[in-house]
Amino acid sequence: MSLVTVPVGQGRVAVADVVRAQSGNTFLNGSAMSPRRPALLALALACLLPPGASAATPYRSPQQILDASPDSDWRTPDPANLLYMNLPTGRVIIELAPAFAPQHVANIQTLAHEHFWDGESIYRAQDNFVVQFGDADADDAAKAKPLGSAKRKLPAEFQRDSKGLTVSLLPDRDGWADQTGFVDGFPVGQDRKDGKTWLAHCYGALGAGRNNEEDSSIGAELYVVTGQSPRQLDRNITLVGRVLQGMELLSALPRGPAPMGFYTDPAQRTAIQSIQRASDVPAAQRPRLQVLRTDSRTFAEATEARRNRVDDFYKRPAGHIDLCNIPVPVR
Repeated sequence: MSLVTVPVGQGRVAVADVVRAQSGNTFLNGSAMSPRRPALLALALACLLPPGASAATPYRSPQQILDASPDSDWRTPDPANLLYMNLPTGRVIIELAPAFAPQHVANIQTLAHEHFWDGESIYRAQDNFVVQFGDADADDAAKAKPLGSAKRKLPAEFQRDSKGLTVSLLPDRDGWADQTGFVDGFPVGQDRKDGKTWLAHCYGALGAGRNNEEDSSIGAELYVVTGQSPRQLDRNITLVGRVLQGMELLSALPRGPAPMGFYTDPAQRTAIQSIQRASDVPAAQRPRLQVLRTDSRTFAEATEARRNRVDDFYKRPAGHIDLCNIPVPVR
């Protein structure tokens, strides 16, 4: 089976259309099925199944599918869009999303290049929500760290036009968006009526903290989602990327006090040794990471295997999966 993706605005076949059709199930992508849909599925299946292949194939676990994946189903992130967050306990690697928040990403790249976060801290850890980091004294003009050549004002980048994006769509209904899927490894929501697409607040998402004004974020104060996905924040805060590796270093931090998790004792904060752009690090010193392509056959099959688990433990396949329950593997 293969993930079928098409540019937004054209006829589309979603992630599970092809996969589930082979098991004889019917699928509606949140709307009435087009009269052309069965023909499209049949054509897709005819193209995807090798000669002599049977539509009834044995169940493989997500891990078995990943283990058999070809190298072509993996991509190497652009070092210009990678950040290395170095903590006393190890390194967190973050991939930025310039396709969704170009001005914030550019500012973050400037701040990292100029060592803004070096010596700062993670000063908030709210249970089942986020960790937040940056300059803990940013609100005190007398103590705030200079921003260097970074911009002091940016527009809100909560969402973008869907035109020009190729989205790997999911088949299941979502409570926060008209439809959901993935773009280059990032989970997204879409509104087909408004023609807008946005990054989703899934576990590991990186966002730019702001005040009440929607255009009050510049990317100097950042947070990472460490709890149950707070999707109510979608289209209300600018998301700028996601953690690829090292989430355990953030999610295991001691929680700050209620109600919001800000440490009252500075000694409880976690020191940030540095945040670097990968492109500023010699190539020989960069970790060699690859991310599974979310427009790949492997991703489609692994996602469907998670939607309908058939093994000794699972007695009732769910036939459903939430956007934020789909991991994007990194190796």
